Amino acid sequence: MKHSFLTVVAIMIMIVCSSSSCDKNDDNSNTNNTPENTTPMAKGKIKIKIGLQTFTATLLDNNSAKAFKEMLPLTINMVELNNNEKYYDLPSSLPTYSSNPGTIKNGDLMLYGSKTLVLFYKTFSTSYNYTKLGSVDNITDLTTALGAGNVTVTFEKD
Repeated sequence: MKHSFLTVVAIMIMIVCSSSSCDKNDDNSNTNNTPENTTPMAKGKIKIKIGLQTFTATLLDNNSAKAFKEMLPLTINMVELNNNEKYYDLPSSLPTYSSNPGTIKNGDLMLYGSKTLVLFYKTFSTSYNYTKLGSVDNITDLTTALGAGNVTVTFEKD
């Protein structure tokens, strides 16, 4: 009985590891991005248009944010998730260096995995890993602008 329980647990661990990334090297597809590189990018301002409102965000000086900026302008339909974020699966992968931020802040613009762009509109603690791209400069009315469901968002170079 004990042996079959351990076998089931081992199989479950293997399934979880194959469907998610248990290998840290998968999260670090670009080692040129360093976790210490959290300084703002020179000329790293972008505009985020949601309905009639426009927000300014500052991108970080890392390879992920630079690759994202090269994709702009980008108008996308972001999907609601967990009443705290909007996400969109990009057509191509970006370089990553993910880590656990511990706390997600309202206005954080991040990459989950290498293709999922996430814009957070609530502050909360997390156990997930992300690559930080930047953040909205002034979050006043961001939650209201993003609303309760899916939303069309335009990202443009400033």
